[in-house]
Amino acid sequence: MNLLFLGTSAGVPTKQRNVAGVALRESKGKGWYLIDCGEGSQHQVLHTKLSLNSLKAILITHVHGDHCYGLPGLLASAAMNGRTEPLTIVAPAGIKAWLDATFETTQLSLSFDVEFVCSDELPSVEFERIAVTTFRLSHRAPSYAYGFTERKVESALDVDKLAQKGIPRGPLWGQLKQGADIEFAGERFKSRDFLISKHKPRKVVIAGDNDQPDLLSEACVGAQVLVHEATYTEAMAEKAGDVGHSYAKQVAAFAEAVALPNLVLTHFSPRYQLNPHVSPSIEDIRKEAQCVYSGSLYLARDFLELTLDKSGHFSEVAGE
Repeated sequence: MNLLFLGTSAGVPTKQRNVAGVALRESKGKGWYLIDCGEGSQHQVLHTKLSLNSLKAILITHVHGDHCYGLPGLLASAAMNGRTEPLTIVAPAGIKAWLDATFETTQLSLSFDVEFVCSDELPSVEFERIAVTTFRLSHRAPSYAYGFTERKVESALDVDKLAQKGIPRGPLWGQLKQGADIEFAGERFKSRDFLISKHKPRKVVIAGDNDQPDLLSEACVGAQVLVHEATYTEAMAEKAGDVGHSYAKQVAAFAEAVALPNLVLTHFSPRYQLNPHVSPSIEDIRKEAQCVYSGSLYLARDFLELTLDKSGHFSEVAGE
């Protein structure tokens, strides 16, 4: 799995950072998922190798504009580029109402079907290579986190167990290896009982705006990576609470408490500048988080790409 950040600013864009958007790329092929779609996201995509024809799903964390205002334009561009494959959108109910009104008002007709899944119902959605689970957060508007777990992990057959059951080598073994259950000697055998995974399923959690990181305790079970907003530093804790956001130390302390190996902070207020020699800067956010978190810490920037390999190692893609 790869994470490619398309926007890392909170509320409004800056000259160096667009508003919220992150692409999660599948390990094989060109398939990818877009989590949030702030204004200008489709323009950010043009600076990458991502194709709108390979987009599997769009998942919106909440209805605030810096997370969704780019959605109608991106959908329209996908249609103009000739997309015909259906597209899944997972989002709060308000997003569908807004899109329906926008389509009618602007006379937008898409060349592909859209399947809308309401995140308010905390759905679990399965795609060919990825399973997505929804978790409720705390913000001024209903906000959600999405957990992305790898499906169809490369596996080997447990030949000793097969021998014990007397299942003969041949087509039946092949069916089990492909994930199909079989019938043999009047008994039904489940594929999962005879497969040994070669590595732990990769899992990434990407959260929307949230002022209570502890709500992600369940979501982070088995996860190697958490992507979470750190809109402010602790000096702005009162402001953060008033507007339903988190600050760096708060998120980092949670990640440390649940022994999360990798933490990516993003969604930085425009008040934090890129220049580390001025204050306040994004470097202040880094230093604050590092004081309480002992895992691998990353501060997102636009077009940063990170990869999670089969062994669970998480690192920046060379040449980014």
